[in-house]
Amino acid sequence: MHIGPYTLANNVFVAPMAGVTDRPFRQLCRQFGAGYAVSEMVTSRKELWNSLKTSRRANHEGEPGPVAVQIAGTDAQTMAEAAVYNIERGAQIIDINMGCPAKKVCNKWAGSALMQDEPLAVAIARAVVQACAPHGVPVTLKMRTGWSRDHRNAVVLARAFEDSGVQMLTVHGRTREQGYGGQAEYETIAAVKSAVRIPVVANGDITSPQKAREVFAATGADAVMVGRAAQGRPWIFREIVHFLATGTQLAPPLVAEVRRALVAHLQDHYGLYGEFTGVRSARKHIGWYVRSLPEGEAFRAEMNAIEDSGEQLSAVERFFEALGARMDRMPAPCEEPMTREFAENDA
Repeated sequence: MHIGPYTLANNVFVAPMAGVTDRPFRQLCRQFGAGYAVSEMVTSRKELWNSLKTSRRANHEGEPGPVAVQIAGTDAQTMAEAAVYNIERGAQIIDINMGCPAKKVCNKWAGSALMQDEPLAVAIARAVVQACAPHGVPVTLKMRTGWSRDHRNAVVLARAFEDSGVQMLTVHGRTREQGYGGQAEYETIAAVKSAVRIPVVANGDITSPQKAREVFAATGADAVMVGRAAQGRPWIFREIVHFLATGTQLAPPLVAEVRRALVAHLQDHYGLYGEFTGVRSARKHIGWYVRSLPEGEAFRAEMNAIEDSGEQLSAVERFFEALGARMDRMPAPCEEPMTREFAENDA
């Protein structure tokens, strides 16, 4: 897989998810085998660029390349300026968000709402490509199959985006109307792949190595993108890569390995967010790890009352020490639907 001048490690990617795929989480997923990671979306609104939230999202310190940053907005010129702003802060690839279904984003006509206004969507893509070209930075784009069941226009837009200079397209197999409900469909992704010459990435409901193989077969896509299934289970990337290469299933990771990875992730997380915000925002990550483990719900309730990072880290270590005394390896995942409780906004 290539995006512009960059060769990717493999074709199994982690999806940009608002509130989730910050720098520590992206690095964690890369360590567990993800071949590519895109940041959570950065706003194109200049008045917010100096905010703490945006500065954290634009922090790529120590991140392995290529550094890909997703931008969101509703105006072609401001999106072009946002692209340059992020390039100046280390972005090597710019991704345009036309896939986020969140109401707070779509109500401002950003994210997947842009698919309702095809001329504006294409104008944004063209402006961003033109702004990135002098810097040698390739542009990618993430979208859905359309706005609603009766308005699936991904194929039409895909051709226009390719003509505008976009170098890779990711398609989530749901409309904006669906949100995360129902099941992803892959026929539209296959139609997009047949309609364009640039790489196409399939996204939506990829929860296991077997499902990844099925999606590749159904869509002909060049890569797959995993979102919610990686929450609390970042080793899914190496499982998929191994299964695609060998046809065999990896054993679940050792409890001791997961403990080390989670502790390192939390330390990196605290370093980015600081004590107060770091402890609180880490709770969801810890909750995802333990949700299906023995005594996991009780620990989650206990951990949510902790407000000190050292105490939170110690509690996590004690929990996994006790778990390791009961079992060597993490339990195999059960294929159950992911609830909104554990889902963030897939950008």
